[in-house]
Amino acid sequence: MHRIWPALTGAENEERLYYRHPSADVELAFHPTDFTQVNAEINRKMVPLALDLLDISPDDTVLDLFCGLGNFTIPAAKRAGKVVGVEVSKAMVERGYENARRNGLENLEFHAWDLSQDVAGQSWANRKYDRILIDPPRTGALEMVKLMPRFGAKRIVYVSCNPATLARDAGELTALGYRLKAAGVMDMFPHTTHVESIAVFEKK
Repeated sequence: MHRIWPALTGAENEERLYYRHPSADVELAFHPTDFTQVNAEINRKMVPLALDLLDISPDDTVLDLFCGLGNFTIPAAKRAGKVVGVEVSKAMVERGYENARRNGLENLEFHAWDLSQDVAGQSWANRKYDRILIDPPRTGALEMVKLMPRFGAKRIVYVSCNPATLARDAGELTALGYRLKAAGVMDMFPHTTHVESIAVFEKK
């Protein structure tokens, strides 16, 4: 698959498409085969909503799990002191660093790791975080949710495309001492049976 429009000319001669988050004044580049959110209009509303719910301060360190090419990570870096993104795809990690450079941001780091596997020995997994954002695939994030106490975050925002696995993981979070503070849905996938959900958890 190759980009054919807009034409690759002059300074724009790169095999990348891009989209913007006006609320954060950032631009994210992607390759046509990269995963991106399908509904650009809802995505532009969802990202600032999630970051508002995280209630990030300039001194906070944020962990973004299942971060992809940086859809939440890059905008979060405009608010936080440090943002760490973790994603299984090495190509997406490379894209994350590309987007950090594209936006002149240096307070980010990205790591490639399968988050369904043991995180022992991973440097990012042995740190404390103030805020955590989770945006997993439809299978959810049960393995990572079980590890939340080790990170010490006071607030977690969970974005989900599958309410069933969100409900399962929410049960685990409450068992671990987190309280569900708010939840809602977004019509990310019009004319389908799917919805995008978002939930906020706080440490009791």
